[in-house]
Amino acid sequence: MKKKIDLVAHNRDAWNHEVENGNEWTKPVSSQVIADARIGKWELVLTPTKAVPRNWYPDLNGCDVLCLASGGGQQGPVLAAAGAKVTVFDNSPAQLAQDEMVSARDELKINLVQGDMQDLSVFEDESFDLIFHPVSNIFAQDVKKVWREAHRVLRPGGVLLAGITNPIINLFDDEPYERGEFIVKYSLPYSDLEQLSEEELAERIAKHEPLEFGHTLEEQIGGQLQAGFVLTDMFEDGWPQYAFDKHSKTFIATRAVKLIEG
Repeated sequence: MKKKIDLVAHNRDAWNHEVENGNEWTKPVSSQVIADARIGKWELVLTPTKAVPRNWYPDLNGCDVLCLASGGGQQGPVLAAAGAKVTVFDNSPAQLAQDEMVSARDELKINLVQGDMQDLSVFEDESFDLIFHPVSNIFAQDVKKVWREAHRVLRPGGVLLAGITNPIINLFDDEPYERGEFIVKYSLPYSDLEQLSEEELAERIAKHEPLEFGHTLEEQIGGQLQAGFVLTDMFEDGWPQYAFDKHSKTFIATRAVKLIEG
C-alpha cells in the first residue's frame, strides 16, 4: 500500500522548488511590462501561448479580481497596473513572494493570500467581480471543489476565466511520449497518486516534482456548469514542447459567467 501523502503540503514544497529552479511560470514580469499595462498596453495568457481576448474581461477599473492559484509575479501585477483591485491566492509562499517583489518594485497594491485552491473559505461570498485562473488545477485532486468555491466567491454577473489541460495528454507512457511515440498506459481521470507505481511516485516526491491529476472534460467544463456557471466562450491552445501538440491542441481556455438571479 502506498503511504499517505499530504498533497497540498507536497505541492507547496514542489512549487517553492520550481521558483528556485527558474520555472518559466515563476518568473516575474519586468517593470516595462507594468509601465505598459498602466497605459493600457497589456495581455495575459490562461494557457501557454495564446492571449486572452480583451473582450473576455470586464472593465478593470476598480474591479475586484481574484488571481486563483496564480502566483509568480505575472498576472496579478499586470491586472493591478491596469486598474484592478487584485488579490493573488496561491499555495506556494515562494510564488507569492514573486508578486510581493513586483508590487514593491513597481508600487502596486496587491493583496497576497496563501492557501489551497479547493478551499476559499478565507473569502466571503460574492467578494469578486473576476477570477483569473490559469492552468493550475491539474495540481488539485478535486476540481469540482475549485469550481464550486469560485462560483461562491464571485458576485452575480462575475466572470471566471480559466485555463485547463486537455486530459488526453495524461494517457501516454512518459518515456515513449518524449520521443513522439504515443503508447496508451493510463486511464482517465488520471491521478499520480493512484496510477504511478510506488517506485515512480517515490521518485517524483524525492525530486520535489508537483503531483498532478488529469481531470476529464466532464469534470472541467461540466463541473463549471454544475457549479452554476454559464459558459460564454472558449478557445484551444497548444504548446510546441508537448509532443502530442503536433496532432491536437493540448490546452483549453474558458470564459464563464455567474448568472444574475431574477
